[in-house]
Amino acid sequence: MGSLRVWLIDHDACLAFMRIASLLPSATEIVYELGLGDELIAVSHDCDYPPEVEKKVRLTAIDIDPARSSSREINDWVASKVHTGSSVYHIDQSALTKANPDLILTQELCEVCAPAFNEVQNACRILSGERRIISLEPTSLDGILENIVTVGNATDRSKEAAETIDGLRKRTDRIRTITRSLTNNPEVFCMEWLDPMFVAGHWVPEMVQLAGGVDKLGPVHQPSTRIEIEQVSEYDPEIIVLMPCGFSLERTIQESKPYLKSKEWQRLRAVRRRKVFATNGSAYFNRPGPRIVAGLETLAEIIHPEAFQGIAPKDSYSPV
Repeated sequence: MGSLRVWLIDHDACLAFMRIASLLPSATEIVYELGLGDELIAVSHDCDYPPEVEKKVRLTAIDIDPARSSSREINDWVASKVHTGSSVYHIDQSALTKANPDLILTQELCEVCAPAFNEVQNACRILSGERRIISLEPTSLDGILENIVTVGNATDRSKEAAETIDGLRKRTDRIRTITRSLTNNPEVFCMEWLDPMFVAGHWVPEMVQLAGGVDKLGPVHQPSTRIEIEQVSEYDPEIIVLMPCGFSLERTIQESKPYLKSKEWQRLRAVRRRKVFATNGSAYFNRPGPRIVAGLETLAEIIHPEAFQGIAPKDSYSPV
């Protein structure tokens, strides 16, 4: 399910207008889903959905431009930061002071997804008065839904949270009902990073199962792990789904081309049968927010096109 930590100072009655800061893209999406866009006063540099978020104050920055860096360069930069104990993110103390949020949403699940709970806690010591920091750490689909409840409860939007979850569960149950009647369960490999190669973990193997596939490589409810081509070759999946963390569909298509041309990849059954699919991982797979169910619908359409048509978002995937 994932764990949850809350740091609270002076927890008096909720303010009529809550000033919310989100340092996590998935949390930003939850805030908007609950109708709190006007109360969201600051976000991280990674927050890019919905489009209205572009107008918000940015509280974080990093020392590398991912758009101009290769998968290997990004990985090496992050690894060097982690190795030396340095933070991947910089929190703008001046912007934080000016934003003066009542509620701050962050995470401890992944050291490269957003500033960690302790970093935010330390940064907030410059603020006076009432502060609340909530760390969202889901590792499963149920955990993602629980996060929506948590944010709803913290913002007096419990009713909206319940309605959102009800809608997401109905869509999930529809997929489950159809795939349970199917007799064919293709073997799937979900790739969360290209160079070096990582297999997707946490909620992704669960999504594959719900979508009517079998994932024998992904660590269920555990962090994504590095994997070698020899392991993929031994598995020889029927379907390969590319979902690099933070990459758009277009970038995933572009960066996957050299792999598809390599001898090792050409030997794979999925490549020979043209069953390799690039996805918009940033929107539908990497972020534990409301759009994760659209990711499930995308997987269902990829794995079982005979049973699902037209349920995946138009920008979610493409054969490569």
